[in-house]
Amino acid sequence: MSKVAVIFWSGTGNTEAMANAVVQGAKDAGAEVDLLTCADVNGIDSYDAVALGCPAMGSEELEDGEFLPMLETIEPSLAGKKVVLFGSYDWGVGEWLENWEARCAEKGITLAAESVKANNAPDDEALDACKKLGAAIS
Repeated sequence: MSKVAVIFWSGTGNTEAMANAVVQGAKDAGAEVDLLTCADVNGIDSYDAVALGCPAMGSEELEDGEFLPMLETIEPSLAGKKVVLFGSYDWGVGEWLENWEARCAEKGITLAAESVKANNAPDDEALDACKKLGAAIS
């Protein structure tokens, strides 16, 4: 059984709703799953796969008070693990996610499935895509 960490930061609850859908998809696929906020993370070595969720902030950036410092801490441990990204945005086209994917590529992190983004609150289609993310890393 694979062990999956779903790590997220959410300001409005939209990305948290997406995180819960990723957890459901991973559990349905038979994985052991931990749902963690940034403050809960103290290393990811015991996990086979990691799903990371963060909304777009400011000018299409990752949240830099809690999420970005946590991400910088675990990035060296992500190479070789199954990794997926998700999050919500309010305006623009979701460029923060493309930038985040490029950052992963630069760090040698291979994404296991196409990232999922939702405009504001995730609709049924976005939640289904999040469940598929969870299954993809299980």
